[in-house]
Amino acid sequence: MSKPVKPCSLLWGKGPVKLDVFIEPTCPFCVKTLNKLMPLLALVGESRMTLEIHLHSQPWHIFSPVVVRAVLAAASLQGGKEQAWRVLKAVADHYEEFEPTDHASGPDMDVTPRQILQRVEDYSGVDVKKEFESDEVTQAIKRHARFSRQNGVHVSPTFMVNGLIDGRFSSGEEIEKWAERLV
Repeated sequence: MSKPVKPCSLLWGKGPVKLDVFIEPTCPFCVKTLNKLMPLLALVGESRMTLEIHLHSQPWHIFSPVVVRAVLAAASLQGGKEQAWRVLKAVADHYEEFEPTDHASGPDMDVTPRQILQRVEDYSGVDVKKEFESDEVTQAIKRHARFSRQNGVHVSPTFMVNGLIDGRFSSGEEIEKWAERLV
């Protein structure tokens, strides 16, 4: 049996400007943000910007911990960040199926964590069941939570530029506005 692998960082680009984005994968505002991140990186350029995604689980999103754990499980697979991105995009593309109506009602209230995990796998095509149970994934969840707390992140999406939270960013803005602030 192989040793569990530590989930990789969700890091793209190698430029001097660092954009850290804290997201909760089942949040509709984070979904809007997530869908803009790769186009933003392409616009600014990977040689000018480094993008890092931090997962910020929120208690009012009932299945948030299961989905966050699934993303980090995917990040521990071969091709980790690409696998994690596939899971993030699959959840974003179907986020209504990962969040009860108004956070606490509707048919998703009868769904179990195992069913949520199966939905993640079905939509993403990424098999995360084995890694999902890994202690390495548990430790990664704790690191993400600790990093959020240490930086004063309470909600998501939250944007941090070069180590400082920047409240000017909004999920509703166009990426050109974001790019202006970064370069």
